Amino acid sequence: MNGPVAYLVTTLGCLIGVAGVVVAVVAVRKGRKAARPAAPADPFRDTDSDALRGDPRRLKPGDIVEIRRVSYAVRGSVHLNEGGWSWAEHLLDTAEGDKRWLSVEEDPDLELVLWTVEPAATITPGASALDFAGRRYALEESGQARFTATGSTGLDPSGTLRYHDYRAQGGERLSFEAYGQAGWEVARGEQLHRADVMVYPQAGPEAS
Repeated sequence: MNGPVAYLVTTLGCLIGVAGVVVAVVAVRKGRKAARPAAPADPFRDTDSDALRGDPRRLKPGDIVEIRRVSYAVRGSVHLNEGGWSWAEHLLDTAEGDKRWLSVEEDPDLELVLWTVEPAATITPGASALDFAGRRYALEESGQARFTATGSTGLDPSGTLRYHDYRAQGGERLSFEAYGQAGWEVARGEQLHRADVMVYPQAGPEAS
């Protein structure tokens, strides 16, 4: 092999080697970019209560939930999202037909509220304070969220929800909700302690 040919072969070999290194570096960088870190877990989450009493965050239609020694079946679930913030509301029903709603939200701690609908209420939301059933409630927040519904809720599978939430001294709640074009539904809420709620998951697919 003469000098020019040997020089050409050597040069091509170096170029091929450099190209291989570049490809390997690009592949490694792409792999690192694709591997996104997992969402951080809440270091203060009460995993012991979840293990012993069931996890309310995982409630779905068909489950049984016991609240202060009263057993309810989860008839349907509504999952809501507003600007990346999410929470859930579950329609509960006793064997005697007593219906309630249970809201489940992390803000950032787990917050459980048992709601009783007030169909005879004639008040409307919007004011900074409202008087209802002998108590004064101050406006806490209002907004509009997207929802998806599963099970038997009487709602469309998806849509929008407008809401106004009020709170009285002592923590009692007053809520106004309007799904789609429906009118306002009024409900009074009582915040629950984690120990008030026991979840009995039933067989079936997880709610999304």
